[in-house]
Amino acid sequence: MSKPAIKVENLSKRYRIGARENNKTFREAFVDLAAAPLRRIRSFGRSSHREEDSIWALKDVSFEVEPGAVVGIIGRNGAGKTTLLKVLSQITEPTEGRAVLRGRVASLLEVGTGFHSELTGRENIFLSGALLGMSKKEIEKKFDEIVDFSGVEKFIDTPVKRYSSGMRVRLGFAVAAHLEPEILLIDEVLAVGDAAFQKKCLGKMGDVAREGRTVLFVSHNMSAVEGLCRSALLLELGRKVFSGSVKDVVYFYLHHFVSEGSSGKIAPDMHKSGTGELVIDKVFLTKGTGEPVSQVRMNEPFTVKIIFSVNEPVKEARIGLGFNTIEGKRIATSHHTDTGLETFNGDIGSYEITFDLINPLLPGTYIISAGAHRALGGSTTDLVPEALRFDVLDLSSEGNGYAHHKYNPGLIHFDGGWQAARKIKEEKRI
Repeated sequence: MSKPAIKVENLSKRYRIGARENNKTFREAFVDLAAAPLRRIRSFGRSSHREEDSIWALKDVSFEVEPGAVVGIIGRNGAGKTTLLKVLSQITEPTEGRAVLRGRVASLLEVGTGFHSELTGRENIFLSGALLGMSKKEIEKKFDEIVDFSGVEKFIDTPVKRYSSGMRVRLGFAVAAHLEPEILLIDEVLAVGDAAFQKKCLGKMGDVAREGRTVLFVSHNMSAVEGLCRSALLLELGRKVFSGSVKDVVYFYLHHFVSEGSSGKIAPDMHKSGTGELVIDKVFLTKGTGEPVSQVRMNEPFTVKIIFSVNEPVKEARIGLGFNTIEGKRIATSHHTDTGLETFNGDIGSYEITFDLINPLLPGTYIISAGAHRALGGSTTDLVPEALRFDVLDLSSEGNGYAHHKYNPGLIHFDGGWQAARKIKEEKRI
């Protein structure tokens, strides 16, 4: 029986809250360095700072990954996913526990992670390969394929510090995926880049999986996780709370950690990113009575209400909603400016905005994401990828004309009108 490619035992990582910057003189720093061994002896076996001054980004996490397995790691923002991959990549040391990885490890954790900004793209490819233990000849064999995949051929001899974030992540992914590591660690690579690049990444990760390499894949895209992985584990507040088949873990996550449409309030750890001038506070559904609901019917009018706070005066902001399947596949997007309204300009305070529609969705469970960003491709002020969950009821038993078919009925119900079939004359046939 083969040994696991990755074995994690009681892994914990603690960070100190409010650690002050080091403003010591050279002499003070030298004295501290000389005294460090003595301090370590004195503090052996006891914590060096109070528990209330710390946060456990990981706590007692244990799991094993067999060689060739592709495992998804999911959870809300701040759950500990990125910290776990940083520990496995040896970017940071664990506070407690241990992790054993058998094989060459390549990681793509952040845009351009592992690149030397002063070196060119070409030089960074060879540096990354050397760090993986590959010979120059092995790297040269893969070089053209890496450059072609990344799409940065024109800039391959330009220092990486002059690359855009998209160029960095394209080259970073190409290097990590093509230099044939036994273990590949990927964190939110799909969060950067256009749709074509994301599709390209998913295809390459599928190839990597079929080649029998071990992959840990962190993503908020549930559709991508289900498409690539057979198993998954769920982290919450630094702890592993559930593991198993990918469908079971995704279902558990969406039904236990994503708010129903009637609850509305956005928890602090649900905010994925943003500059913070405008923050989404609540998102909920209402119908005719104005009361929050978690279920709507086919072809029924309903309203999505968004409550948000302006912490600093903003100009030209757009509020948006995304409608997704429960697996995370985007169905439709709408911004408040799509209907002719002007961009939002507001001072500090709380605001409310609503979106009215007639439900076009077929029966099932759906996720709404919400966010705000400055107009014309400006910065994101807040993004909540899983603001709420709601259900569309199957009304086939109530005579609305909808019935399940053996074929896939899709996601959207067209509110159109069919005309009865009629016979046409021979000469009119098309």
